[in-house]
Amino acid sequence: MSKAIPASVTRLIEAFAQLPGVGNKTASRLTYFLLRAPDRVSENLAQAILELKTKTRLCPICFNITEEEPCALCADPTRDASQVMVVEEPLDVLAMERTGSFNGRYHVLHGVISPREGIGPDQLKIRELIKRVQTDGIAELILALNANLEGDATAAYIRGELEAASLRPRLTRLARGLPNGADLEYADAVTLTRALQGRQAW
Repeated sequence: MSKAIPASVTRLIEAFAQLPGVGNKTASRLTYFLLRAPDRVSENLAQAILELKTKTRLCPICFNITEEEPCALCADPTRDASQVMVVEEPLDVLAMERTGSFNGRYHVLHGVISPREGIGPDQLKIRELIKRVQTDGIAELILALNANLEGDATAAYIRGELEAASLRPRLTRLARGLPNGADLEYADAVTLTRALQGRQAW
């Protein structure tokens, strides 16, 4: 960047630009907003980021992000522990919870199998999922993975691992009312509710 811009400003612009969906122009705008904003705005942002990194962890059961162990959803006795929805990312849990139409538990894989990006099954929480099915009496696994090649490959791998372990929970997928290639986190509540209600044996 130009020598006319102080190094501290350049560093923050570059830091913002590393965030997904944030280009250089937006990063610059955010940085100059913080420069003009009252000190408390920057302090609140810095404190929130610090707490995000120091207070959050993965739930040891479902691997969603939490500040307590287990997370609030796994600890809730009113939720159906025999029904587990498998999702790719924590944002998918938020999207599904917004619908208010699912009262089971979750399992977050933290990605999908993607040889192109060098992501294999061992980098996901698939082994932990198989162990949950073995020990927790899960009757149904809802494979709520994105409707694309990687989501389908991951679902097929999970089914193969269950069969290899002689486990036979009911396997369902969300109805394909979701557009092909769409991400769960961007779907509206009505679409997600219909996809959940129309799930099919798989």
